Amino acid sequence: MLVTPVATTAMSTIQLTDDDIGKTVVTSTGDEVGIVSGYRYGTAYVDPDPGLKTTLLTKLGWEDTDEDDGYPLQTDAVDTITDEQIRLSSDV
Repeated sequence: MLVTPVATTAMSTIQLTDDDIGKTVVTSTGDEVGIVSGYRYGTAYVDPDPGLKTTLLTKLGWEDTDEDDGYPLQTDAVDTITDEQIRLSSDV
């Protein structure tokens, strides 16, 4: 009897960093929901309505992290991260 080995894969861990500031956050279907406007103590924050000023400041790296950064983005809600965007999982 030949038994095929079961392949196991380690789950990849999503790591959000301050390098993600300025990235667009999109749903699993590609709808834009905001931008990462700040990063503090291991948590990225999403501004759902950034406006031109916030968008430009974050793209230039001139963000000012404060209490009005937006909503915290939990890593378990993230499916993938690219150079330009963060795609949320379909479970969100």
